[in-house]
Amino acid sequence: MRIAVAGGTGTVGRHVVAIARERGHEVVSISRAEGVDLVTGRGLDQALQGVETLIDVSGIQAMSTKKAVDFFTNATQNLLAAAKKAGVTQHVALSIVGIDKANSGLYAGKLVQEDEVRHGGIPWTVLRSTQFHEFVPMSIKAASVGPLVFVPMMSTQPVAAKEVAAALVDAAEAGPKGRIPDLGGPRAEQLKSLVAAYLAKTQQKKRIVPLPLPGPMGKAMRHGSLIPAPGSVVGRQTFLQWLEPIDAAASTDETRS
Repeated sequence: MRIAVAGGTGTVGRHVVAIARERGHEVVSISRAEGVDLVTGRGLDQALQGVETLIDVSGIQAMSTKKAVDFFTNATQNLLAAAKKAGVTQHVALSIVGIDKANSGLYAGKLVQEDEVRHGGIPWTVLRSTQFHEFVPMSIKAASVGPLVFVPMMSTQPVAAKEVAAALVDAAEAGPKGRIPDLGGPRAEQLKSLVAAYLAKTQQKKRIVPLPLPGPMGKAMRHGSLIPAPGSVVGRQTFLQWLEPIDAAASTDETRS
């Protein structure tokens, strides 16, 4: 197939691009770094020429509900319009487990994205996954103030980004299936424990300050609503296995950058 990957340079997208190419597909990566802007639509028509399947793993780092909703509304509508024009026959989108139980911030944006995909006029597949292992260093970077790191109180079941990418390529190869079973990691964890393990591995001397977030998002985090239901697909790599090869000095530099 000729596959376009929206967000192809991101945490999951780079794995999607690599895995799809390893399996013999022709892949077009779509990102601002490659001259395509999903929000304005700039470059989309050219990028989707001859594409059969669109895999959307694009995203935004935003706590603001308005920013998240605006991004996913504009980006998804632009993708769908360009995809129809190009004759794309399948739209595969990555979403997040539990978003219907925490309708705010990024999750509100993802709900809008799912709705656009369902009613977009192109046969579709939606895969919801839990947070990736990479979410931990991203959280540390975003929530560090001097020697302190503020960690939301959260039950999670993190999954390897590479395993999510493989599941998305599997979905593309299987053809449109609508909403498919959720994907989570092999173990339920507390985010605080994962942060502590990462800080120890990367030799960062920070004190963890647990933070109960307010509103429906915070409640969903604390009460395990963001963990996949029984019967969901379970990945293989645990967080500690993912952590093993990480170099302490390089990881410290990354979280400080």
